[in-house]
Amino acid sequence: MSEKRTRIGSFEFSSRLFLGTGKYSSYPVMTAALEASGCEVVTVAVRRDVLAPEGGTKPDNILDHLDLNRYTILPNTAGCFSAKDAVRSAKLSRELLEGLDHPGAKWVKLEVLADKKTLLPDPIGTLEATKALVDAGFEVLAYTGDDPIVAKHLKDAGAVSVMPLGSPIGSGQGILNPNNILLCLEYLKEDDPDYPVIVDAGVGTASDVSIAMELGADGVLLNTGIAGAADAVTMASAMNHAIQAGRLAYLSGRIPRKRYATASSPMENVIAPA
Repeated sequence: MSEKRTRIGSFEFSSRLFLGTGKYSSYPVMTAALEASGCEVVTVAVRRDVLAPEGGTKPDNILDHLDLNRYTILPNTAGCFSAKDAVRSAKLSRELLEGLDHPGAKWVKLEVLADKKTLLPDPIGTLEATKALVDAGFEVLAYTGDDPIVAKHLKDAGAVSVMPLGSPIGSGQGILNPNNILLCLEYLKEDDPDYPVIVDAGVGTASDVSIAMELGADGVLLNTGIAGAADAVTMASAMNHAIQAGRLAYLSGRIPRKRYATASSPMENVIAPA
């Protein structure tokens, strides 16, 4: 079965697995896990993990341990609790990546969080920041809750991808509300079946990734599920297999669920032995 590459804005990728770069026990573990995952896009909190408070970049920052020719950096606005702060963070990231002549300067994963207890996205702040960043020329991937109405507003505001959460950030609870994810997919793809929808946050293990993909998501973004595993590199490999298996299962078309059993072997019209 031939499979199209994933297209998000002006970018195109073969892998549908997108990984974060935080929480790893060491940079060597991070780089080995990224390689095992087969991912092509890694998301980085540039303002937090790269830029120094006094200006310039931190010594031995995370970009020093990433192959910028191999991976496309997706800067994110992690840790922002207002639209204004998220827009500023995105612009700082763009300035840095433009200086490195890296294509990641074109886009941003937008996070505007509501509070520090739940780390749930603020729908009003996210919509406000999406509009401002689109006007500033960014290709915005908007992280949001699993509300299909909010998701549609973000698409209408110009987001090149909407990223509904599976469950709260870092919780490992998996896909808590598959029905809402399905509604998000329906609303976002109604006029454009190729519009990319990436499930983001809450993934705990490989089966969570497969479930998201079997629902019809175009990809999954995760971090803690790999970085927090006892063996991050092996878990990254598992996630790699899971994203492929889930996608193939979705494309194959599962059998319908039935109330009663259906025999696997025919019970009628069996040819009697001679």
